[in-house]
Amino acid sequence: MSRVIIAAIVAMLLSILLGPRFIEFLRRKELGQFVREEGPQGHVVKQGTPTMGGLLIIVAAAAAFLPLSRYSTAGLTVFFATVACAAIGFLDDFIKLTHRRSLGLSGRWKLLMLLAISAVIGYLSKDRELTTEVYVPIVGADIDLSWLWYGLIFFVIAGAANGANLTDGIDGLAAGVCTIALFTFTAMNVLTFVRGGQRGVESIAAVDMATLGAALIGGGVGFLWYNAFPAEIIMGDTGSFALGGALGAFALLMNTELLLLLIGGIFVIEALSVIIQVFTFKYLGRRVFLMAPIHHHFEMKAWSETKIMVRFWIVTGILCASAFALYYRFFFEFRPDLLR
Repeated sequence: MSRVIIAAIVAMLLSILLGPRFIEFLRRKELGQFVREEGPQGHVVKQGTPTMGGLLIIVAAAAAFLPLSRYSTAGLTVFFATVACAAIGFLDDFIKLTHRRSLGLSGRWKLLMLLAISAVIGYLSKDRELTTEVYVPIVGADIDLSWLWYGLIFFVIAGAANGANLTDGIDGLAAGVCTIALFTFTAMNVLTFVRGGQRGVESIAAVDMATLGAALIGGGVGFLWYNAFPAEIIMGDTGSFALGGALGAFALLMNTELLLLLIGGIFVIEALSVIIQVFTFKYLGRRVFLMAPIHHHFEMKAWSETKIMVRFWIVTGILCASAFALYYRFFFEFRPDLLR
């Protein structure tokens, strides 16, 4: 498992070392963030902050992962999902910058592109012979979705990518939450590899996914070095879509779709806050939150960005620890196919 540690260290060092030059390049090209007028007034100072920092994470992670990869179908599928979702985010950021506005790619085009990515993941999953059953821990039941499982792929990828995108509104928030979530999936894969070795099964897929997860963690930590409040660079949709897509792909390839509700719990909370806000305002004529997504609600209540960031990290840590405990207790006991 030394390749996992090496991938994390290499990606982190690359991200930290390349960061200043990349930030300077973005400033020189005037590729800065456009702040929404309807957003919190305190965000006006962020206008012009270099964006598209997600490229730094992806480049650092790719440079660390590809030389160390064992090129399993599972590992390459997650890598594809990460890069493809990053491409959607990059296109969105590019439109914002070239048109000098806070609105980029339309929601319809984003969903169509995410649907195409989901179709490719569904095709690649056949090679790994993934089950179309969703395992429900604690209850111990398998729900066979049959062909509906391919619809679940789109729901998971689109939900994770957009959830991460909604969370990216405060310095260090999305990057930190995604890094903790990625650490959880990486730890799960390391556990799978170790337990597989104890049972005489070499799980190449687990090694590959753990290596990719570690590379993304390293890239994320290096990015956080410059994204912590006050941010010198913002990840943009390039980064949020990439990391969200990676988390969704990890859940699918590991058959842990339900655990993603815990691991990506902050994404769920952020998305629900928007849905509740829109629904209540449209049909009841009132707002539940001062502003949505919910992290802006706490900003309006005069919480500092750092306080919100740290508390959301703490909640993420608790939810991810719970997900890991469920994985350890139930999935290994009843899902030996995970050791493939």
